[in-house]
Amino acid sequence: MDEIKKLKELIERSENIVFFGGAGVSTESGIKDFRSEDGIYNMKFEYPPEYMLSHEFFVSHPDKFFDFYRQMMIAKNVQPNPAHYALAELERQEKLKAVITQNIDGLHQKAGSKTVYELHGTTLKNYCYRCGKSFDIDFIDGYSGVPYCSCGGIVKPDVVLYGEQLNGKTIENAVCAIEKADLLIVGGTSLTVYPAAGLIDYFGGEALVLINRDETPYDNRADIVIREPVGKTLGGIVFGETE
Repeated sequence: MDEIKKLKELIERSENIVFFGGAGVSTESGIKDFRSEDGIYNMKFEYPPEYMLSHEFFVSHPDKFFDFYRQMMIAKNVQPNPAHYALAELERQEKLKAVITQNIDGLHQKAGSKTVYELHGTTLKNYCYRCGKSFDIDFIDGYSGVPYCSCGGIVKPDVVLYGEQLNGKTIENAVCAIEKADLLIVGGTSLTVYPAAGLIDYFGGEALVLINRDETPYDNRADIVIREPVGKTLGGIVFGETE
């Protein structure tokens, strides 16, 4: 495919690459995305999934929140796919300067990436709502019902729920990385969730590349659009499987 060859050439000559990714990066690892036909938001639950992932629902129905969270959000034993490993390799080559992700699964770090800005937090970290004590993912996963700290406070996953603000420092770091990038690769995201999607507006480098199964609002602004899986595309380019 011509677009993939063009992307390979861009990666080879670029010295400051930033990757911005969404749920589609992890689907090749077996994690469901949100908005596709068979995604989480189109599955049937007692309450709409978007509501169950809100701060309001966490506060008003903590028991049902954690039932849903353990079932659908925790992916403790899932392994990285070629997309994650390719990005980690580009970072080792000092080409990739940052991964900015909307995902909360920690797979980028598991694959070896060091500079990762998690816009929506992570399931790997949790904290007591009352005293701030930290807990790992095993504490939440192994707890039956609503998890409580020894102080009596509820232990909340360190993820950004609907109705909560993104971490200001994380946004600042992401904006800084995008502004400095000569190549911005966007993969596996519909680019419809704000303020995260708006970060692309800070890019002024050489080329914007979109790798996504479906159309996005930014397609007409991209220099290259690839309708292939992110892992297949980046894995093929980085590990020499591209024709």
